[in-house]
Amino acid sequence: MQLGMVGLGRMGANMVTRLLGDGHNVVVWDRSDQSIQQAAQGGAVASTGLADLVAKLSPPRVVWVMVPSGKATTDTIDQLATLLHPGDAIVDGGNTNYKEGLAAYERCKKSGVSLVDAGTSGGVWGLKEGYCLMVGGDDAAVRLCEPLFATLAPKDGYAHVGGPGAGHFSKMVHNGVEYAMLQAYGEGFDILRNSQFPYDLGQIAELWRHGSVVRSWLLDLAALAFADDPNLEKIAGYVDDTGEGRWTVQAAIDQNVPAPVITLSLLARLASRQDESFSAKVIAALRNEFGGHAVKAETHD
Repeated sequence: MQLGMVGLGRMGANMVTRLLGDGHNVVVWDRSDQSIQQAAQGGAVASTGLADLVAKLSPPRVVWVMVPSGKATTDTIDQLATLLHPGDAIVDGGNTNYKEGLAAYERCKKSGVSLVDAGTSGGVWGLKEGYCLMVGGDDAAVRLCEPLFATLAPKDGYAHVGGPGAGHFSKMVHNGVEYAMLQAYGEGFDILRNSQFPYDLGQIAELWRHGSVVRSWLLDLAALAFADDPNLEKIAGYVDDTGEGRWTVQAAIDQNVPAPVITLSLLARLASRQDESFSAKVIAALRNEFGGHAVKAETHD
């Protein structure tokens, strides 16, 4: 299948590689000429901008947008909607606020262009392991894009979860759950570290991976992080948030759904920016492992 990919960052570039490996024809564009050339060396078709990218696609055209959420995504979608034709589709694979996504869907609809929201999880490991895809949108548009989802996702890792906005909403809640899981691991290892027992935290993480009821992919990544830096001395206990946790908490408030664990996990991230904590170090290390999220280096006076 032919498609355009806009955005060749940590995830976009790997997605292009996975798509090319399964025989898809991918036309790419990014603000970075170097990223475009790297993708072209791997077999992608380079373009000089959105208009050139669209011109190199055959109808019905599909353009996947994988740029930072917010204004960058909104502007890209709106510009593409003026360049594409009725029957074409845009896939928003970023962490867009579902309310902004629904507004963009309505704007695209006026041009006869479909907007599919694909909540995408997998981080920098997606190239090897595949991406979990939570897809929302109209049936016909989703069917048009389905060969792409089948390539990008692992077995049973893709689902059409509902109409427009459903993909972004489910990914938002997914990330809220992620906040809580990371916080629990961080606090648990912090308690172990401060106990009277001289635990090898890497050993504990590795042990829990086998047969334990708390085993998970995040625990696998904890074992990797501790193997690389047993006391996490290279990482500052500063944990950022990119919006999804806040949106999940707000949705819980709007729906009168009690979500104290996710809420407190979000607040703990805010606290990490004020005082150093080992649990924050664990969370920062895990986010770096699964998503390639930037970490702050530890500084010593």
